[in-house]
Formats: sequence, C-alpha cells, structure tokens
Amino acid sequence: MKLILGSASPRRLELLAQLGLVPEAVRPADIDETPARGEDPRAYVARMAREKAMALDLGADEVILAADTTVTCGRRILGKPADEKEAAEFLWLLSGRRHHVLTAVAVRDAGGLRARLVDTVVRFRPLSNADVNGYLASGEWRGKAGGYAIQGRAGAFIPWIQGSFTGVVGLPLAETATLLAAAGVFAKEMP
Repeated sequence: MKLILGSASPRRLELLAQLGLVPEAVRPADIDETPARGEDPRAYVARMAREKAMALDLGADEVILAADTTVTCGRRILGKPADEKEAAEFLWLLSGRRHHVLTAVAVRDAGGLRARLVDTVVRFRPLSNADVNGYLASGEWRGKAGGYAIQGRAGAFIPWIQGSFTGVVGLPLAETATLLAAAGVFAKEMP
C-alpha cells in the first residue's frame, strides 16, 4: 500500500519518519477550516481530520493519512494565529493555565475511514513580558495551533503535560501507527 500524507505540515512528515515511514506523496487537502457556529472543539478537530481525508482522491493501492490539531482553552478554539497580536493574545490566555491540545487522525483506504482523537492536557507556567515578547520575536508562533510549538522554544514554558507529546507536535505516533497498520501500512523496524 502507498502512503499518502494529506498534510503540508513538515512536522507531520518528520514524525512519520520517526516510524520509518516516508509517504509516496504529499497531497494537502484544500478545505474550509472554519469552525461551525457553536461547534464543540472535539467535534471540530475530528470533523477537520475526516474532511481532509475525504477531500483527497484515493487510488486503489493508496492509504491517505490526514490529521488536524487545535488548542482549546475552555470551549475556545485557538487555531493558527492570524498575526503577532493574536499570537500574543493566545500566549497571555495560556499563561499559568492548563489547556487541551486535540489532535484527530484519520486514515482512509478502499475499506473505509478509521479515526482517533487524542486529547493532551498541557500546562504553561506563568509567562513574563520578556517571555512573550521574546517568543513573538522568534517568529516560531507562525502557523502553529495555539500560537506555540512545544518542540521548540515554547517547550521552556511547559513544565507538565498529560498525554501524547507527539500529539501536541501534530501527530500522535502510537495511535497513528495503529491506524496505519489496520490499513496495511506498517512502521519499519528501527535499526
């Protein structure tokens, strides 16, 4: 089976490489990612992963892997910040608080669609003006759900998580490997 990654995320590509998997192709899905009015964050992220997987053409010998990650604080969905001002707003909202990072994974093959949702609780330490301004100046917040990357400089803001570290990065590896194996794509033996 040929693995097709339905995402343009370089982080998801790197995470797949940790499993020894290199997709045959990368085909990002072009869908509207606007949350529906009043949509629950869990329902939203699960819907996004499913819609991305379903939006792509599927060959008979292909398996499509799609995913979506969002950060939630209460019922508020913190997507990718539009600009530095919104990134600062997100960081101050998360400062000193726990929040959830939801990553939904969808795997589609000729037999249908399989999906999992992984919920990880993340706690930020209280942030200072220097923390927030330094992080914003780094530009690392761009293109990141919630305006931060746990695998980068923002890791220094996070003393505690409960759940999947790779899920926070963008692809929970244990759950992804299980879904891919069910579709006939197996992680390679590591040397």
